[in-house]
Amino acid sequence: MKKWTATLANFFLPGLGYIIAGQRRVIGVAWLLGAIGLTYVEFGIQQPLPQLYWVMFASVFVMNTAFAIDVFREVSRAEGQPARI
Repeated sequence: MKKWTATLANFFLPGLGYIIAGQRRVIGVAWLLGAIGLTYVEFGIQQPLPQLYWVMFASVFVMNTAFAIDVFREVSRAEGQPARI
């Protein structure tokens, strides 16, 4: 359960999943603060620069997917399970 909670959390707020999992807590806080700032910028450019919004949205989606996969693998290894993603 913790693995899936951390995975979902890291997808929506990168860094939070690491904190929940108890892995990389210090860097997790830094990534979380960075994700909050990035989200602020992402929503700020939606109206004035719509052509850049979709590039930003796609970039954030790819990044968040990578964060989710990473924490899933980290927790799987910590639990002694193979990380199959």
